[in-house]
Amino acid sequence: MGYLRTGLLLAAMTALLLACGWLIGGQQGMLIALVVAGVMNFASYWYSDKMVLGMYGAREVEGTELNDIVADLAARGGLPMPKVYLIESDQPNAFATGRNPEHAAVAATTGLMRRLDRDEVRAVLAHELGHVRNRDSLTMTVTAMLAGAIGMLAQSLFFFGMFGRRDDRQSPLGGLGALLVMILAPIAAMLVQLAISRGREYEADRAGAELSGQPRALASALQKISGAAAEIPNPVAERHPASAHLFIVNPLHGIGADNLFSTHPSTENRIQRLLAMEDEFGGSGFSPAVRPGRSVLPEARAHETGRRGPWG
Repeated sequence: MGYLRTGLLLAAMTALLLACGWLIGGQQGMLIALVVAGVMNFASYWYSDKMVLGMYGAREVEGTELNDIVADLAARGGLPMPKVYLIESDQPNAFATGRNPEHAAVAATTGLMRRLDRDEVRAVLAHELGHVRNRDSLTMTVTAMLAGAIGMLAQSLFFFGMFGRRDDRQSPLGGLGALLVMILAPIAAMLVQLAISRGREYEADRAGAELSGQPRALASALQKISGAAAEIPNPVAERHPASAHLFIVNPLHGIGADNLFSTHPSTENRIQRLLAMEDEFGGSGFSPAVRPGRSVLPEARAHETGRRGPWG
């Protein structure tokens, strides 16, 4: 059902792009719109992973326990071993990127390694490998480029509508109509983009629960990350808010909601869904027991076991 919804939303965004092209120049305008979107998507397909990893100063690591966890999860999911990166940031978070599973990368912040225990880190990495398996990086890259192309065409449409000849069949809108399309088309594209992003997060949560076998650990990790993101800034993400959808939890703030303008589903809704998956994907050995409506943060566990730090 999630894939069908994503496909329908992408089809709607493509239709909106073609409509903007047609309003500018009829069939020729539609062709130009497709070419523009194709060029933008091609560039993002090949270079977006390198750009985002460089943006966050990610450094590749090898031979660490982090690599071992990723290797185990990749083998469980039948995936090629992705490259593993660390990002120097006190905010706990993680993301996956890459144009396909054969060229994937998984990045985790140093804050994630310090603040989460091993089961939680493993569940977060399983979520990110779920994105890889579902090819969500490609989906979101295409979505972002379509949204950008629509915004660019909407501005061009305003120019043609305002200054084109009134009898020009290639410019069917007048000034007021062009103004409305210029405003509404990018908003509509953004709403579709955000809806796709939220849907892919839910699907990656499910994939992460399946790969790790510990949906409760992922629920606990989400609550920890969400709480920390509300208090610990991520300066790079603040400077580049368009990259926020990549992360497992919105790095710009820690309070999310399932509304039209959110890149991520609310943490509460994600936790409830994950807790409902326990019977399906396991997690019987994970403690403490948590019921819906109670905190999944394992404060009591650290006290009971006497463990300190992320790895015990």
